[in-house]
Amino acid sequence: MMTSLRILNLSLLVLFPVAWFAPLLRAAFLPLFGLNEISIVSGLQALWDSDVFLAVIVTALALFAPYLKTIGLALVQFRLLDSRALPAIGYMGKLAMADIFLIALYVVVVKGVSRAHVEGAWGLYLFTLCVLSSIILSILTERHMRKG
Repeated sequence: MMTSLRILNLSLLVLFPVAWFAPLLRAAFLPLFGLNEISIVSGLQALWDSDVFLAVIVTALALFAPYLKTIGLALVQFRLLDSRALPAIGYMGKLAMADIFLIALYVVVVKGVSRAHVEGAWGLYLFTLCVLSSIILSILTERHMRKG
C-alpha cells in the first residue's frame, strides 16, 4: 500500500508542472490577459505586470504550496520526516485548493459582469485533480502511518 502511495505522490511532482503550463481557461475577450488560452503561468505573468501583491499570493497558492506539500509528503512516506508533520503538510494542500476557488470565482465574475465567453480547459481539470489527489494521498498516508 505504501509503495502505491509513494508512486502516486511522486507522480504529482511531474503532473503539477504540466498543470501549471496547461490551458486553464479559454476566453473570447479578456482585457486583463488579452489571450485566447490562459494557463497558471501566463496568468501569473499578467498579474506580475498589473498587481504584484495578488501575484505573490497566487504564486504561493498555485505553485509553492502544492509542490512543497508533495515533497513534504514524500519525505514522510520515505520516513525522512517525522509523521507528526502530516497535519502541517495537509494544510498546505488545502491552501492550494484555494487557488482553484480563485479561478472558479474569476470565471463566474467574468461571465456575470462582461460579455466575455469563458470556459474551463483541460488544465483546470488536471490542476484540480492534482490538488484533490494530493489531499487524498495525505489522508491515506496518515491512516497508513497510524496503523503501522
